[in-house]
Order: sequence, then C-alpha cells, then structure tokens
Amino acid sequence: MLKVLVACEFSGIVREAFRRRGQDAISCDFLPTEIEGPHIQGDVREHLTPDFDLMIGHPPCKYLAVSGARWFRGRESLQREALNFVANLMAAPIARICIENPVSIISTKIKKPDQIIQPWQFGHEETKSTCLWLKNLPKLVPTKTMMIRNRNLAPSGCNKVSPSPDRWKTRSRTYTGIADAMAQQWSNSLKFFQR
Repeated sequence: MLKVLVACEFSGIVREAFRRRGQDAISCDFLPTEIEGPHIQGDVREHLTPDFDLMIGHPPCKYLAVSGARWFRGRESLQREALNFVANLMAAPIARICIENPVSIISTKIKKPDQIIQPWQFGHEETKSTCLWLKNLPKLVPTKTMMIRNRNLAPSGCNKVSPSPDRWKTRSRTYTGIADAMAQQWSNSLKFFQR
C-alpha cells in the first residue's frame, strides 16, 4: 500500500481516486475537505516528510498562472511567495512528486514542466492545458481521447464557469479522468515500492 499525500486539495477528488485503488491517501489544505475522508486542515509544509511514498501537489495558481498575468503588476512579493511555496513542495523529502498547475510562471522561474496534458485526453470534452512537474514518476498516458473536431474551438472548462465568489474553487478542481489516471497508472508503476 502506498502512502500518498495530496497537497493543497480541498475537493478530495485525487485523494479518493487513490483510495479506490487501495492506497493510503490523505489530503491537506487550509480548507476543510468537500468529500468525507482522511484530511488534514492546515499548512501542508508541516507534513512534508519522507513517511510518504508519493505527493501530488496542487499549489494555488492565483499568482502563478499566465492567464492572470495582467494582474501581476504590483503583486511581485505575492508572486515570489507563491514561487517559494512551489519550490518548497518540489524540494520535499518525498521520493516521488507530481506538481500540477496550469500554464504558469513556474516554467520560466523554476523549471519547464515534464508534461502538459489536457482533459480531453482523459475522457472530458474540455480543454485546459495542465502542466505536470514530475520527480521519479512516469508521464501519464492518455486514457480516453475525446474526438474534438477543432481543439482550438473546444470549450474551456475554466471559461464555462460563471463569475462568482467561489469561481476559483470550481476552476481549481481536478478533472476526475485525470485523477483516475494518476491513481491507476502511478499505483501500478509504483507497486514494487509499496509497504
């Protein structure tokens, strides 16, 4: 059984995908979990230990995503803080790490992603370029490629969300097809490391 930490996840989507595969997964976020299950409410940096076999981190993208670049001016200190947080996650003493974020300044300020995936590669009809920074993990293999005639005109999962105070929460949730692929493929590839 793998011990999995899902960092910065309030939704429980990735955590539960791993738990359905028999893994010992726990999520951690400042917010309470939306799906009942093992969850630490607090600062994930206090829980980055080698006790975990795998960490999947979803650092907040508010000051990182290039989609919000027009708002960066005057927020340089917040952006540095966000980048330091990502660097802390990447440097965690955990053997296998995935950091997930949209196209962001992580690529230019820290390092380029190891893989860029789309929801339409995992059974969803939306487009949303999602970058993965991987440490000791194989790239995800698409599981169900949706036939979209013109991917440039395909609906963006982010753009379909109406403006509201909780819009960021909806936009930050991991697509279930991607979560299932992570759980299935990485559980299988890491089975020899299970405790």
